[in-house]
Amino acid sequence: MQKLNKVILYCRPGFEKECAAEITDKAAAHEIFGFAKVIDNSGYTVFECYQEGDAQKLITTLPFKTLVFARQMFVAGDLLTNLPATDRITPIIEALTGCINKAGSLRVEVADTNEGKELAGFCRKFTVPLRQVLRQKRLLLNVENSARPVIHLLFINNHSCYVGYSDTQNNSPFHMGIPRLKFPADAPSRSTLKLEEAFHQFIPYEEWDERLRGGLNAVDLGASPGGWSYQLVKRSMFVYAIDNGAMDEKLLETGQVKHFKEDGFKFTPKKHNIYWLVCDMVEKPAKVAELMAQWLINGWCREAIFNLKLPMKKRYEVVKQNLAWLNDELIKHQVNAQIQAKQLYHDREEITVHVQKIWG
Repeated sequence: MQKLNKVILYCRPGFEKECAAEITDKAAAHEIFGFAKVIDNSGYTVFECYQEGDAQKLITTLPFKTLVFARQMFVAGDLLTNLPATDRITPIIEALTGCINKAGSLRVEVADTNEGKELAGFCRKFTVPLRQVLRQKRLLLNVENSARPVIHLLFINNHSCYVGYSDTQNNSPFHMGIPRLKFPADAPSRSTLKLEEAFHQFIPYEEWDERLRGGLNAVDLGASPGGWSYQLVKRSMFVYAIDNGAMDEKLLETGQVKHFKEDGFKFTPKKHNIYWLVCDMVEKPAKVAELMAQWLINGWCREAIFNLKLPMKKRYEVVKQNLAWLNDELIKHQVNAQIQAKQLYHDREEITVHVQKIWG
C-alpha cells in the first residue's frame, strides 16, 4: 500500500509552470499546502502535499472545472520505478491494494509528448492483462461504473509510472483529458476544432438540444475564413460573420451566414436577438476581455466563447488577472454570469473562456 500524498496534473507541454502555479494557488485557497515539481515540456506537474490526507481531500474539494491549465488530476503516491519487464503488474497491484477497491474504470495513460506517443502502443497492450488482474483482486468492478473512482496509471517510460485514482465526479471524462475530435474535411480551417472542443468542455451534453439548437442567432467576431462560423452553421444557426478578411465561399452559399466587412472591435449589433457570441481575434487579452464585457453588459448576447492570447511570461498571472477583472466588471454592472476557462487541447498560446448569463 502506497502513501497517497501527490496530485498528478496533465497539461499542455510547455505549460507545466503555469499548471504548477495554478494548483499551488488554488490549493492554498482551500487551506491545502505543498509544493509543485516541474519538468519542462513533460506534459504533467506533480503537486506534493505536506499533510497526510490532503491530496485525497484536494481532488474532491477543488472543483476540477475551475482549473484552467490542467487536463486531468488524480491522487497518487511516489513514482514506481524499476518495474520488471517480466512482471510489471505485481508492484502496481501492491501499490493500489488498500488505497482503493471496486473502482469503476481503468485508464492507462501517457503524457501528451513525443515520448508519450512512443509508449502509447505499449499502454494499450498492457491495459488488457492489468484489467484482468485488477478484477480478480476486486480492485476493479467487472462492469464499468461511472459512479465509482477511476484508476489511473501515468507511464513516464516502460518501467516507471504513477499509480492512483480520480474522483469520477470531479475529473475529466476523457482519456488523457483529451476529447477525440475529427477534423471535418469541408471546414475552412483547423481552428474549427477549438470551438467544437469548447462546446464539449463547457456545455453539458443534456443541454445541447437547448443551448446549441438550430435557429439561434450568433455573431462571430474575427470570423475569417470561417472556422468558428462553420461549427455554428453545422448546428443550423444563423451567423453574422464580422471580419475585413474573406469568408469561405461554401459557408456563404449556405444562406446561414451574413458577412460584414468590419472591425470586430467596432461592430455593434443592430438586433437584440443574438444568443451566441464567439471570438478568436489575435489581440491583447485585456482588450478582448473589455470587448466581451461590453457585449455582456449591454445585453447583446446570452452566451460567449472567446480566446485570450497569452504572453510569453507570467501567463498564469495574466489569466488570473483578466478573469478576475471580467468577473468584477460583470458584478459591478449587476450581470449574473458563470465564467469558465480552460486551455483546450486544440489551443496553443491561449486559453478559451466561456461566459453564460444567468437570469433569476
